[in-house]
This record gives sequence, structure tokens and C-alpha cells, in this order.
Amino acid sequence: MLIAKKLLLVAAACGLAFAASAQTSAPAATWPDKPVTIVVPFPAGGSTDMVARAMAQHMGDKLGQNFVVDNRPGATGTLGAGMVKRAPADGYTLLVSSLGAFVVAPHLLKTVPYDALKDFDYITVPVQAPNVLVAAPGQKARTVKEVIAQLKANPGEVSFASSGNGSSDHLSAEVFWQQTGTEGLHIPYKGGAPAINDLLGGQVEFSFQNVNAVLQHIRAGKLHAIAVTGDKRSPVLPDVPTLAEAGVTGAEVYSWQGMAAPKGLPPAIKKKLSDAAIAAINDPAVKKRMLDQGLEIVASTPEAFTAYQAREFARWKTVIETRKITAD
Repeated sequence: MLIAKKLLLVAAACGLAFAASAQTSAPAATWPDKPVTIVVPFPAGGSTDMVARAMAQHMGDKLGQNFVVDNRPGATGTLGAGMVKRAPADGYTLLVSSLGAFVVAPHLLKTVPYDALKDFDYITVPVQAPNVLVAAPGQKARTVKEVIAQLKANPGEVSFASSGNGSSDHLSAEVFWQQTGTEGLHIPYKGGAPAINDLLGGQVEFSFQNVNAVLQHIRAGKLHAIAVTGDKRSPVLPDVPTLAEAGVTGAEVYSWQGMAAPKGLPPAIKKKLSDAAIAAINDPAVKKRMLDQGLEIVASTPEAFTAYQAREFARWKTVIETRKITAD
């Protein structure tokens, strides 16, 4: 009788363990069984929004569920990122942001509503793009050497437009000045469009802009491309040298977009999500659209993105502190 009772207890324990295991794996097996929200912490129409929407369409088709982009701009991307941090870690709320929210704003702002190193599961960096140093139509400088000479002849007076404090185009300028021992005049705008408009109009002299944002103006001859900030030449600007080729080392900067989820995503859902995201950006039609605009496909794994985020976080912390960059 005692042995029989023990056997019954063992069987019951095994049954409970099996039930618990089934409950744990059930969400992964059925995910997604309702619409998934992709929060973009910037207005509609920008590069990040475009990347998110292209991926959302493909991922929805592949996984048989709607992936809906929700634009939540504000506080340099930290408002939307904070919303995602507070959401359940169940795979139904995602974040697609540029590097700002992940590796810049935490050092630039006094407070942000999340810890970028601890509060997210990093899924993939779908794309990246170098910035390109462009000159306004009236500028005579056509080489990096000539830009440096102009900066040294007029310290703190040569104007460089950016889409805002702490943007990748602003940081590119800061690193460029740091590596060349020069100093320019930073003119921050509220977004890339007004910065480019004033550059085209000659109100500002130079700018480091995302390649995809100014490619049409370069091809039309309205802006002159001087150098790109990547570690290799851009396929869409094959005749434009890198800064390193032009003699400025240590100034490589990429603008990039990343997909993340609230920390604690079940491993099976994380794998299913990353596989779908990587497949989306590698879809031939999506890939061609990105490449045509000057973006480069990265499609990193969660492990690679996590390591990259940590390196970028440390790098921009050092630059922002060294250069005394503020959000004002």
C-alpha cells in the first residue's frame, strides 16, 4: 500500500511538471495569435518608420498575423522606448528605433524611462547606413583636406547642420572635429528635412547626412559629396572616398536601426521573432528597396545585436562626455 501511494505521488508530480511545461511552451507554439504592435518612436515618413513598415508587412505575411506600426514620437525617441519597456514580455509589443534611443539618449538626457543595457531583449539590426559629408552648393571645398583647411582657418565658425543634438549626423561631425583637431559651428535642427533644406539654400555650409536622405540631391548635383563615414565605400556612391581613405582615421560612424522587445521574452518566441525579422529584411523585394536607397543589410542575430549595442553604448558615452555634448 505504501509503495502504491508513493507511485501515485510520483505520477502526480510528473503530471504537474508536464502541465507546467506545456503551459510554458504554449505561448511560443501559438505566437502570434493576435496583432503585434511595432512602436516607432519617431514621426511617420522617416527612415526608421520606412524600415519598420517594410518589415511589418513581410513578417505579417510570413507569420499569418497583422504587425501594426504605431508611431509614438517624443523626447528624442525615449518616449516610445519607455512604452515598450513597460509592456509585457510576450512578443506582442516591439520597438524599432534608430541608434538614438538605444545608445545615445541615455548619455545625452538627464533621465530616460529605461535602462538600455538591462530593459530590452535585442532582436536584430536590420540595416545600417554611413553618413556622407556634403557641401552646400556655394562651397568651394571638394575634398576632406580642403574642408579641414577651411576649419583651421576659421575655428568655430564653419557651420555644420544636423537633424538634432545627439543625432548620428551631429555625432559624425563631433568625431570628425575630434579626429582632425578642428572645431566647427554645430547648427541643430528639428529633423533632417529642415537641415537639408537650409543646406540646399546655402544657409549652412556643410553637414554629415544619412546617405539615403541626401542621395537624390547628390545625384542631381545640388549637393557635393566629399566623403562617407563607413569603413568601406557606399555602393550607391562608389566614387566618394571614405574618411579613412581621405586621411581621417577613427571617424567611422554608421546610422542604424534596431528591433527590440521588453526584457524577458520567452526564448522560443525570441527565436521565432528573430527568424521572421531576419527573413523579412532579406526578402529580395525588401532588400532591393533598402539597397537602392543607400542602406546596407545587416540582419544580425540577437546575440550579435546585444554585443553591438553594448559596444556602441560605451563608445557614444565616451564621445558625449569627452565632447561635452548636451541635449540643449
